[in-house]
Amino acid sequence: MNYRGRKVLVTGADGFIGSHLTEALVRNGADVTALALYNSFDSHGWLDDLPDTIRSQLNLVRGDVRDSAFLNRIVRGQAVVFHLAALIAIPYSYAAAQSYVETNILGTVNVLEAARQWETERVVHTSTSEVYGTALTMPINESHPLQGQSPYSASKIGADMMAESFARSFDTPVVIVRPFNTYGPRQSERAIVPTIIRQVLDKNCPAIMVGDTSPIRDLTFVEDTAAAFLTAGSAELEFGRPYNAGSQRAVTISDILDLVLELSGTKKPVHRDERRLRPQNSEVRALLADSSRLEGKTGWRAQTSLREGLERTIGWWEARLSEGRVRHEMSYMT
Repeated sequence: MNYRGRKVLVTGADGFIGSHLTEALVRNGADVTALALYNSFDSHGWLDDLPDTIRSQLNLVRGDVRDSAFLNRIVRGQAVVFHLAALIAIPYSYAAAQSYVETNILGTVNVLEAARQWETERVVHTSTSEVYGTALTMPINESHPLQGQSPYSASKIGADMMAESFARSFDTPVVIVRPFNTYGPRQSERAIVPTIIRQVLDKNCPAIMVGDTSPIRDLTFVEDTAAAFLTAGSAELEFGRPYNAGSQRAVTISDILDLVLELSGTKKPVHRDERRLRPQNSEVRALLADSSRLEGKTGWRAQTSLREGLERTIGWWEARLSEGRVRHEMSYMT
């Protein structure tokens, strides 16, 4: 993973995974342009939380992947484009499906068109395990059928197919990384792990409110997911094909809740909140990765145990709460 001196663009760099990937790229010597969604708060999202030694080395830009002319300008001259910008909040996709099509599908087309025009050496496109829907067979490999069980997942299926089509039609050098559920510091409370941790630690929460705790998930610590992206940006992989990146370990939401309670030493009561449930036919019941394709090609494998990852995430939340620095990420971020 030699990125020293290479010009790299990260879209969605202001988000959860994007900020960790950006940090890792700088530490690996890359010349990074970090794209954050334009906003009126003079904010670059989670990039503002990076150490000064990292942030000072970034070329920070604000914009929107839906703007093709803007993307065309910033893709020019880049050796590698990591495309992570997306609308990701599944509940909001039920209310505003068109915005997911415009950002996730059209935004991806804009990235691919710009990369095609400027003959970018490689594009790494971000998929999601949500495209598989509820597992028909487990563990899930890349040949598992795609099932659009929410407008969000349907938009990501569309984006993946555009990436595949550009590889087939124009020989665009695009690699599709399909991360399973990622967790860790800087993740917003829209996701289950920070939702649980925040309520467990917050003294103002007398009880822990959760939805359905029976779904099965494959949780990967964010630094391991960032390492999968670094690998995908440099290794010899087949263009236009997806590569799963998951821990290959299955846990239920109930398991996660129990472990967080144990690690934090908390005995708060747990209550079911009906408002947190997805529509019945939209809930993804089980996800477990088969990452053997990526591992076989590159040797990548998740290194962080669930216990260690949760301990580090709880520690991050404890520091944020003690400093009064808790905030919600914007749903645009990945």
